[in-house]
Amino acid sequence: MRRLVFFIHTSLDGYVATPNREMDWIKVDQEMFDVALSQTQRSDLAVHGRITFELMEDYWPTAADQPNATKHDIEHSAWYNSVEKVVITRTMKNVAKPKLKIIDKDVAAEIQKLKNLPGKDIVIFGSPSIGQLLTAENLIDDYWLFINPILLGHGRPLFVPFDKGLNLELKTSKTFASGVVCLHYQVKTNK
Repeated sequence: MRRLVFFIHTSLDGYVATPNREMDWIKVDQEMFDVALSQTQRSDLAVHGRITFELMEDYWPTAADQPNATKHDIEHSAWYNSVEKVVITRTMKNVAKPKLKIIDKDVAAEIQKLKNLPGKDIVIFGSPSIGQLLTAENLIDDYWLFINPILLGHGRPLFVPFDKGLNLELKTSKTFASGVVCLHYQVKTNK
């Protein structure tokens, strides 16, 4: 079975964006890009919410073609253009693009079907509302939390209440030169 992997930046107090959805406080550097690259090499399907998908579509398809493209831009653009994409949304209609599937109902069942198909990992970069939805359905297998050294005090929370808690096991932790701490957790199974 394919693993569903969730990558997201958060503040130390558990917010993924300010109330106005600003994320300019997030620190990123080549070390973090290398972690993301190792995941993209293990993934062949990306899941997004509508807002994150639109942000991705505005940048990644042509990022490698820009005159000032970084190594990360070139690598991530190539990956982005090669993988299947799923957008979980009720508002995107009549969008026909190669390698794109829209899920607008029965989200948990549809994601479970994708996990049951042969292939590499499925990755979510950002998309906090999708992370919250799929966490509540216990469909995420791995959480990669990039904890930024900032207290926002308020904003959009990383997690929202859901019915059943999940036990996690810390697999790795890494502190970057920027002060960001990456924690990789896997959901513990009761086998």
